[in-house]
Amino acid sequence: MKTIQTLLVIMLGSILSTNAQQKDIPVSELPKEVKQVLIEYVNILSTSKTLDECADRFLTIAGGGLVNPAGTALRSSVKPYSLKKDFTNIKFYKIPIKIIRVAKTRTGQAGYGTSAIAGDWYKIYIAKKDGSQPAPVHIVYPENHASIKTPKVIQGGSF
Repeated sequence: MKTIQTLLVIMLGSILSTNAQQKDIPVSELPKEVKQVLIEYVNILSTSKTLDECADRFLTIAGGGLVNPAGTALRSSVKPYSLKKDFTNIKFYKIPIKIIRVAKTRTGQAGYGTSAIAGDWYKIYIAKKDGSQPAPVHIVYPENHASIKTPKVIQGGSF
């Protein structure tokens, strides 16, 4: 019993420290480069004629665990799952986008190999057409990376 209590205290502490690192910021404080990548992502999703076209276009702004360690291709699971979900469901979201909320977190690392990036992680919630629960897009603004200098979408499948 004591072991279970200790484990629960450790888990709760971990959850609380993770949440404490996330901080809501005013939408006006979202860096313009991050907002531009968000707009580009929604544009790619909403204007691509096929999922294949969407995947090809998305590679330019994808990063972290969405790409292979070299950053030269999407991971094999991205297109048929998370990207397909977003591509199919973008029709339920307002375009042009309406940002509801922005949460900012520091991340140690997103991804693997040379495509791994660290920096400020923005969780940006965008509005649905019907006003129901908004969905987040996760974008990292890289810091001190040898080759990745622009923000990258690092998580998909929320739409």
